Amino acid sequence: MKVTPHLPFRLSFPAALFTALALAVTCMVALPGQSRAAAACGTADAAQGRPATASSTENATFPASAAVDGNAGTRWSSAFSDPQWIQVDLGSVQSVCQVVLSWEAAYARAFRIEVSGNGSSWTSIYSTTTGAGGTQTLGVTGSGRYIRVYGTTRATVYGYSLWSLTVRTEGGTGPTPTPTPTAPDAFWGDTASIPPARNVVMVKILNRTNGRYPDSQVYWSYNGQVHSIAEQPYFDMPANTAGRMYFYVGSPNSQYYDFIEFTVGPAVFNGNTTRVDAFGLKLAMRLHARDGYDVAVGEDYSIFAESREATFQRFVNEVPTEFKPLAQVQAPYRIPAPGSAAIFQPGGQYANYFTGYAAQNGVNATTSQVTGCAGPLSEAPKLCAALNRHVAGLSDAQQSDPAQYYRAAPANYYSKFWHDHALGKRAYGFPYDDYADQSSFISHGNPQYLLVAVGW
Repeated sequence: MKVTPHLPFRLSFPAALFTALALAVTCMVALPGQSRAAAACGTADAAQGRPATASSTENATFPASAAVDGNAGTRWSSAFSDPQWIQVDLGSVQSVCQVVLSWEAAYARAFRIEVSGNGSSWTSIYSTTTGAGGTQTLGVTGSGRYIRVYGTTRATVYGYSLWSLTVRTEGGTGPTPTPTPTAPDAFWGDTASIPPARNVVMVKILNRTNGRYPDSQVYWSYNGQVHSIAEQPYFDMPANTAGRMYFYVGSPNSQYYDFIEFTVGPAVFNGNTTRVDAFGLKLAMRLHARDGYDVAVGEDYSIFAESREATFQRFVNEVPTEFKPLAQVQAPYRIPAPGSAAIFQPGGQYANYFTGYAAQNGVNATTSQVTGCAGPLSEAPKLCAALNRHVAGLSDAQQSDPAQYYRAAPANYYSKFWHDHALGKRAYGFPYDDYADQSSFISHGNPQYLLVAVGW
């Protein structure tokens, strides 16, 4: 079984633990002469869109602002050390009465909730040294313009990471957000009932086609086995050298298909989703290990929630002119990568898109060789990544900084699109997209289960 060369078959821990931490803050403060029971918290989110800062970020992909942007697919992640904090400027003094922390694997064993009127002098309104993760609803009383979560002891070797920080204040109006299928917990569904693996890792396939196809028309195929998830939603994955698992909707040989790649050792899973060749179906996968490691990669929840037609149109709307035809040449089945499309190959309309920029940086390569990391770039991961991201010639630090990527043409805007709409902004948009740890590759020992979501 041939596997494309971009899959880095190695034992490697990702730079970040993709974990979920949702933080909601509500308020109930009595007015003079009013009992506590009579006061009530509002329902508006006072933190969304407000300035957020943190003690550190793991890298530029995970800024503090991601915790208050209203996007369930983005997150703040700290450095792997103690202590760490994240704070939000609410804009004015607010009263706080409740904090709800929903942690996943990289939670805080010891932490404080603090408020401040000036952002420098802090008052603790809650503290614990026995945090157990999961969802914690904390009754608190305090007021301030600033609120922060201050972690002092991590429960894992990774940093602190949170999906969202929601603040509700007395008198704030507006609808309380209702969980939808785009929320992480609802999207991934029940994990408690997944049977234990007898081999290396139990794989569960999820139908996330938004009702377009029943389970009886969502298929997986691996190593000669073909099943609908109505027949068999689980596969007990044994150790193997390398492989692909394919997914089809409609029929087992449908033109609507895609795949994940992996190597599985006796006690380790290594794998990734990929857009190196093309987009076929929306895919996301989540690896959970017995030590609490829990990471998800692939298309983000908002992309899964929208129709296929909307995603194709979103691609057309967001990429420059040269890349728009990619959503048309094989529609409605696929969006091919530039290296797989005739318009970027020798003789094509945009055959010279990357050639001048490559020459300026010392390499004689065609556009399809740049986007495919082929020919003279086949053994040059750093240079190929730099050309695709338009950071060639910059310092090593800048070439490893995602904030610098795709800021000017020529650049691989096909790859940029999939990063923009990926969980954690990590995707495989070209073969050496793992340079600076930007790919959707995940790896961990002692895995417990692997969830694969198949969308439309």
